[in-house]
Amino acid sequence: MDANTQRIVVIGAGFAGLWSALGAARKLDELRVPPEQIEVVVINSTPYHSIRVRNYEQPLDDTLVPLPDVLDPAGVKFIRGVVGSIDPQDRRVGYESGDAPMQWLAYDRLILAAGSALAHPAIAGLREFSFDIDTFDAATRLNDHLLQLPGLPESAARFTVIVVGAGLTGIELAAELPARLRSIAGEKHRDAIRVILADRSAKIGQAMGGAQPVIEEALRAQGVELRPGVSLEAVTHEGIQLTGGEHIDAATVVWCGGMRANALTAQFPVTPDALGRLPVDAFLRVENVPGVFAAGDCARILIDGERPSVMSCQHSRPMGRHAGHNAACDLLGLAMLPLQIDWYTTILDLGPWGAVYTEGWERRLASQGDAAKQTKRTINCERIYPPRNRQRDDILQAAAPVVQAPPYTIRETR
Repeated sequence: MDANTQRIVVIGAGFAGLWSALGAARKLDELRVPPEQIEVVVINSTPYHSIRVRNYEQPLDDTLVPLPDVLDPAGVKFIRGVVGSIDPQDRRVGYESGDAPMQWLAYDRLILAAGSALAHPAIAGLREFSFDIDTFDAATRLNDHLLQLPGLPESAARFTVIVVGAGLTGIELAAELPARLRSIAGEKHRDAIRVILADRSAKIGQAMGGAQPVIEEALRAQGVELRPGVSLEAVTHEGIQLTGGEHIDAATVVWCGGMRANALTAQFPVTPDALGRLPVDAFLRVENVPGVFAAGDCARILIDGERPSVMSCQHSRPMGRHAGHNAACDLLGLAMLPLQIDWYTTILDLGPWGAVYTEGWERRLASQGDAAKQTKRTINCERIYPPRNRQRDDILQAAAPVVQAPPYTIRETR
């Protein structure tokens, strides 16, 4: 690289990171800025972009998008490594790759898009004895474990699975499990299958507004036992212990207890929010840290000017596109584009029963059942993927800093 080359570094290649890199590459291409003048570099721990929101499904073969298929045609450089240190004063990041010692990479603009990780509170046995679906590898471990259940010694709890945490991920996983377990256990053990969804909130799906009763109905119709209003005290190799002394035997415990921003956010002289996210302005610039942008689960933006963004691909993808676009513009001294999204939807998969589609922050029920399920499939299998045809023009066009319209669904008539 020429000594005069400037560099935009993106940490992470999830929904925010991938689109940050492509957003920057698109703007530079539009301005005909050659890579010898400004290069875009992505640092990520894996060689793929994971469609993480599909980890409750099986099989997961189609959820990994090889990064070279998307980044190479766009002219984005990829470094496989784990960033462990960020020096915003000297504008450099330190990363480890393989067995090599830490290497330092200078940046002119940095976009932190390292995502989030499952939060593990100090509950006895939680890390040792529970599964999760936070990553592709974790979801694969869970599925491998479920496939081995028929080979375990017979017990009343062999085909009992407890999902702890009834946020969106926990609900989607619990709704999938009865059918998945039936295919694993076979007709002989059909009556032994037990799926329990436990949460400390007063109602399962309490934050889902008008869809909450529908969610309860759908889960119960599929045989999921609902345990609201309980707290987890400990996890053992035999099941879970609830506060108050109740023990539930289970061969499988899955933790779905909420997310926190990547720990790299703590390396900036900024006060994070309760989820560990960095406050950013409408242009995705980290407050009071020159040259640094943040997007996705690492950032907290007032997405409509009033409400904070949520940790979801719905917000991470446009945040990434705008962060990349704005980082390139900022580096070149050009006007940047503010991000504002004036709509919000939640589409929750409920397994074979269907799905629910809600609109607005109060989550008004718009559709349910098969109609909402078709919308969910379109989102999961098409809308949130980058172009996979290795065509440069298609990839860069998809990275335009625009806000997509809400997903289409067949709305209920009342």
